[in-house]
This record gives sequence, C-alpha cells and structure tokens, in this order.
Amino acid sequence: MPAAAPEKYLNRGPITACVMLATLMQALDTTIANVALPYMQGSVSASQDEIDWVLTSYIVAAAIMTPTTGYLAARFGLKRLFLVSVAGFTVASMLCGMAQSLDQIVLFRILQGCFGAPLVPLSQTVLLNINPRERQGSAMAAWGVAVMAGPVLGPVLGGWLTADYTWRYVFYINLPIGLICFFGIIFFLTETARNATAKLDWFGFGTLGLAIGALQVLLDRGEELDWFSSSEIVIEAILAASAFYLFVVHTFTADEPFVRPSLFRDRNFTAGVVFVAIVGLTYYASLALQPPFLQDLMDYPVITAGLVMGPRGVGTMAAMLVVGRLIGRVDTRILLGLGLGLTALSFYEMTSWTPDISQSTVVVIGVIQGIGLGFLFVPLSVVTLSTLSNELRAEGAGLYSLSRNLGSSIGISVVNAMLTQNTQINHASISQHVTAVNRNFDNPAITQFWNPLTAAGRAALDAVITRQAQIIAYIDDYKLLMIATLAVLPLLIVFKKATAGAGAGHAAVLE
Repeated sequence: MPAAAPEKYLNRGPITACVMLATLMQALDTTIANVALPYMQGSVSASQDEIDWVLTSYIVAAAIMTPTTGYLAARFGLKRLFLVSVAGFTVASMLCGMAQSLDQIVLFRILQGCFGAPLVPLSQTVLLNINPRERQGSAMAAWGVAVMAGPVLGPVLGGWLTADYTWRYVFYINLPIGLICFFGIIFFLTETARNATAKLDWFGFGTLGLAIGALQVLLDRGEELDWFSSSEIVIEAILAASAFYLFVVHTFTADEPFVRPSLFRDRNFTAGVVFVAIVGLTYYASLALQPPFLQDLMDYPVITAGLVMGPRGVGTMAAMLVVGRLIGRVDTRILLGLGLGLTALSFYEMTSWTPDISQSTVVVIGVIQGIGLGFLFVPLSVVTLSTLSNELRAEGAGLYSLSRNLGSSIGISVVNAMLTQNTQINHASISQHVTAVNRNFDNPAITQFWNPLTAAGRAALDAVITRQAQIIAYIDDYKLLMIATLAVLPLLIVFKKATAGAGAGHAAVLE
C-alpha cells in the first residue's frame, strides 16, 4: 500500500483512536455473537448446525476478501477504501440486527465480512504511515490492545446486551463505533496517492474464492442433507475441486498470479500456514461449542455464560504481553510447544466436563486455554513471516490470515456437524438399554418420573437420553480438538530458528 510521510500527519492521536476503534469493531464481531447464538436460533427457527452459518459466513467472507486489500488501497486510495469499509461494515451490522430470517442474517453477515476484511490491514498500514520508524513499535503495541480487547469484551458485552435488551443489539452496538470512526477518518486522515495501473489477478482470486465458498457451503449443509447422498452436496464438491484445480494450474502458469508459488519455497512459511489453520480451527471451534454447552446443558443465563467465557481473553492478553518480552530471547519453537501443550491440556480437561462442573472450573480451564493461545499467536506469525523476503512479506501475511480464517470456518462446521451426528448416534445407542423390561423401572422413585408405559414418561425419558447423548457428543468434539492440537507438534521440527529481533516487525500480524 502507498505510504505517506509521517510528518504530514499532525493529528496522530485522533487518527490512532479512530483506527483502534475500527480494529476493535472488527475484532468484537468475531466473538460477540457467540453467546447470543442460542437466542438467534430460536428467533429465526434454525437448527443447531444451521445457526453456525452466522459465524462461518462472516469468517469465510473476510478470509476471501482480506488478500485484496493491498490492490484496492492502491487502486482507489487508502482513505477512500477505509471510509467505504467502515460505512459498509456499519450498515451491514444494522441489517444483521434487523434480519427476520436465517437467510437474511447469513447474507448480511457475508456483507459484513466483505466490508470488514480490510479494516485490520488498513489500520496497521495507517499507524505505520503516520508514525516515524522509532515510534512504530509503540504504535503497534497500542493497536494490539484493541485486537486483544475484542476476545475479552466480546462474550461479556454480548451476554449483557442479549440479557438486558435483545440479541439484535450485539450488531446495533457497531453503529456508534462506526459513526465515530467514519467521521474521524473524514476529518483527520488525508488521502494517499492512487495507482491507476494497479492490477489484480481476477481469475486467480475468483477461482480461489469459488473453491472456498463451495467448500464452506458443502460443510455447512452436509449434515442437513446427509452428505453425498444429496445431489447438491455432490455438485458443490465437484465445483470446489474444479475451482481449486483451476486455481492451482493458473498459479503455476500465470506471469503474475494471485498467490506466488515462490512463497511456498520457504519451509517456515509453508509449515506456518498449515499450523495457523489448525490453531484457527481449534480456537474458533471451541468458542462456538462453549456457549450452547453453558446455556443449554448447564442452564446458565446468557450474561453468566459471557462472564465465565471472558477470562479466556484475559489469559490470552496476559500471555501475549509476556511473549512479547520473550521473543528473541527464547527459541520461538519452545514458545509454540508450550502454547500447544497448554491448549491440548485445556481440551483434555474439557473431555471430562459434565453439566455438574463448577463455574470456577470453567473459568480456570478457559484461562489456561487463553494462555496457550497467547503463546501461539504472536510467535507463530514471527516464525512464519520472518524468513520471507521484503517483497513477499505483505502477500505472505495476507495468505497467512486467509489460512487462519479458513481453518476457523472449517473447524466450526466440522465440530457442529459431529455434534449433531454423534448426538443422534449416542441417542440410539443409549435407547437400546432403556426398555420397558429394564429392571430399574421396578423402582417406584424412577417410574414416578420416567414411566416408559405412559406418554409423559416416555417424553421425559427421551429428554434425559437426549441430554446424555449431547454431553457425550461434546466430549467427542473436545477429544477431536485435543488430537488436532497435538497433531501439529511435529511441525515444530520443520521450523528454522527465527533470528533475534525478528518479532519486532511482525507481531502486528496477529489478525
């Protein structure tokens, strides 16, 4: 993106405040809707796997559009793109709040993701542009506060707004933030030079976007349509595979492809892209699983669910502050190994969760998981991007972000499809042992509530069996996340040791 001389900007304070608010607005929307999902589900009459489209549609749209930020800023101007992004994101947020059906809210979340995708990279660019080199480190640290505040404030704010008002306010909250950002950018930020000759590999971008979109629809609708027994799923699979094949062939034959193959000659980058996809998968999948577990199985009010999830973000924030001081002094692979170990430990503990666990257990495990993620995010961006050449680094950062978002959306779809399927399987398995001739029904205390010979008793029995089946299904999902976390441990061997001080310029590649 075109840079401007720092001395041209006399309003660094207001500009910094505006871009931090823009970053906070985008970061909030990755977590604020999670605790409100059960309420949205009832409002729009959606099933468990359908309501998660609210999360995956936003993540996928942002993933696809993020790599185009550099081209759009060069072609149309940084300030103009920033204004369009903030305005579009704010309007899309209001439309999400007014949505009356699942189709509408998913459509508006896609728009929200498309407009929100440039906000983080634009915020980073603006802060680097308006600060001299000696102040860029402190500017990035201040910007990082907004990034880290999102996961902390999201569940708590979402729970409060849903409990005291309605789930629609988790989207309406973006209106005052968006207005402040929009008018602040108009008054304080000056436009950069535009490059009318800037080009984008539209064929590469289109085929990659089509492949990702078709794959996500396949994953989101597969459980509902019984996977490959449905002609729609078969068509989507063929479309995704064909588009990805065209993208790969085009990448290796075009003069200026959307993704340069030379990126993958760097083993740190290649391993890091795979690594961050798994990290995104486990992080966002666990965020999607926990609210319904707390609210549906443990009967937590929405605001309580938000409060017990909030400390996870506090753990991440604290760990990142510590890691920032350790990078360059401690081998990055050790930090990553510690992060993986803590994350896997948290998932292992969650495989023993039942609705009887205490709030303190939920909070402590959440903090441990947050600390593990804090030890992963920044060191991983450092070791992945530090060995790339300067001309490849910006493109590499965009692909790195794409991989994380893609892993996140796939993870949410997979764990919720497994949750639905395993609940049905477990229900059938448990039901085999609950028959009218089971001797436990000779106990009057049991038959008083669960008499299999009456309609009310059978309904009560079915509710209990379904609840037990769901508990086991959640345990199975947490086992999968633990295994996925441990599966990336061998990649630590692949990484070359990052040079000392490499983290200073790359800690910003957090989002």
